Amino acid sequence: MASIVVHLDETGRVRASGSSAPIPLDRLAEHLARELHIPERATDLYLYVHGWQTAPSSAIRSATWLLRQARDLAATRPDMYPGLSAGYRPWCVVVCWPSSSLPTPSGYRRIRDRAHAMGAPGSGQAAHVLGHLLGYLDDHRTDPADPAVLANRNGQYLHLLGHSFGGRFLCEAVQWAADPPKRPGVLGWSNPVDPRRPFTVDSALVFQMAAPRNSFDTTFPSLFPSDGRPAAPLRGPLVLTHSRWDRATGFWHLRAEAAPGIGHSGVGTAPVPPFPTRMLTLEEPYTRHTLDHRIVNVDAGWRFRGGRVSRLSPAGAHSDFHHPESAHLLLSLAALSR
Repeated sequence: MASIVVHLDETGRVRASGSSAPIPLDRLAEHLARELHIPERATDLYLYVHGWQTAPSSAIRSATWLLRQARDLAATRPDMYPGLSAGYRPWCVVVCWPSSSLPTPSGYRRIRDRAHAMGAPGSGQAAHVLGHLLGYLDDHRTDPADPAVLANRNGQYLHLLGHSFGGRFLCEAVQWAADPPKRPGVLGWSNPVDPRRPFTVDSALVFQMAAPRNSFDTTFPSLFPSDGRPAAPLRGPLVLTHSRWDRATGFWHLRAEAAPGIGHSGVGTAPVPPFPTRMLTLEEPYTRHTLDHRIVNVDAGWRFRGGRVSRLSPAGAHSDFHHPESAHLLLSLAALSR
């Protein structure tokens, strides 16, 4: 499973390897074209953004582990994923950003404020960069012959994958891409009237998102607009896991933001009704009925519990998502995108 790493600085700008200066925005497309070479044999493209307290090496290991587990499941249990009969060969872009702080309420607020500043319009550039990156990936992937139904087995599918604050970055990027005044030319796929790009991101999966439960009403209202605003370029479901054992988005989030987070309690109010379900075992297939919703709340409390060390740590089970069942969910989304 191949991966490419993109590094963001504290303002959300891309930094080239070995350089202290960020890439100018007007040269971002040139930089991406030089650094990213999407292999033709890849079937599924992933954009992975990590969360709180994660070093770049750990982010790469997480993305690699998840997709390797998914690839192994596809090879050993093809009966569970009939949509992948033509093969499953993932390729990933891992986005790394400065996420370290003390494991305290003030440290949590510091990274929360940094994540918001990096992605907020007018101050940070993360949403612009990630939106541009998504546009580049979509513009250069091999398109299915019949994108209206996403049924052609030769196409490449585009998925979002995140953890913790990484989910905020991804939501900011997709929301940003829906705003016509800010849309760069490379994001032509997000224009629903453009016959060349009538489809967009095929699925989004965020493990233990660090954001208030009502974020889709307040912070990300353009993701699921109900007032005539342009639709965000997210055609597939947004799937979010939660676990009551997640202390980072439970106890710490409650102290920092006066409310529990999505990773602890799931999505609350939203412009579209969240569909509740539970994380399934490897012996239970996900059906289209289960995942074919705009927002899906997945209760993973039975699996994301943390070991003995995690239960004593300040974050609890916040990072306890490295399980085969997580890969099962990820792979099921890929299969049902066909």
